[in-house]
Amino acid sequence: MGREDSADESAPSGEPQLIAHRGYAAENPENTVDAMRTAANDDRTDAIEIDARATRDDRVVVFHDDDLSRLTDAPSAVPDTPIRQLSYAELSEYTVGDSDEAIPLLADALAAIPESLTVNIELKQPGCEGLQFGAVDDDEARTAAAARWRPFVDRVLDIAADTGHEILYSSFYEGALAATNNADSGLAVAPIVADSAATAVALADRYGATAVHPSIDLVVDTDLVATAHDAGYRVNAWTATNPADATVLATAGVDGIIADTPAVIAAYPL
Repeated sequence: MGREDSADESAPSGEPQLIAHRGYAAENPENTVDAMRTAANDDRTDAIEIDARATRDDRVVVFHDDDLSRLTDAPSAVPDTPIRQLSYAELSEYTVGDSDEAIPLLADALAAIPESLTVNIELKQPGCEGLQFGAVDDDEARTAAAARWRPFVDRVLDIAADTGHEILYSSFYEGALAATNNADSGLAVAPIVADSAATAVALADRYGATAVHPSIDLVVDTDLVATAHDAGYRVNAWTATNPADATVLATAGVDGIIADTPAVIAAYPL
């Protein structure tokens, strides 16, 4: 499954890889085991992106949002409660969207993905408050931010270690990148950025990143791709929702297109 050399995150820039955003969120109940299997069974898929966050009882689940309001059938008394304040048993009572799919544990999501596919795990929420979004200002603050993320990151890494997947760890939070790098400087990491090409490259430099993950708006009419490539980083851009988005990103020279549907690649030749 996936195209030739698709799992090699160090491969040179060429035809963009197709990365299934939350298991193709426009096609499937996002971040579910069914989404993982469906995306993996599509020959166009090169990698799958999923979101990891902590529950109240320190389980690692695959879910994008901070609460249940948008994505589940949770009753009105529950939806606005943060995931970090709910136990896994409580989360297991609800299903995603109109499906029968439960919110999966990270281990179960990974088990549904063939080891031939790269997995991009976005580190979303470690189960605590007071996190600093984006880049952190100084060394002391970075050390503190990394410490807040480290217990969660260690749990994620322990789970991932039981699989044979090639895994890329990404996050909007510098603390998450720092904690991952502190745990094992050989792990592949990527900063996610929406506002600054300079920040993307600076964070990549600081943590020896494999790639940078800019928003599509940060790629259009900028020199981010060239700057990142000159520094030795791949560029995986988000989020393509239609072929026009993919055309823009492929023309800009990105290495990976994080997409909500595999149909976006109708925009460029296979």
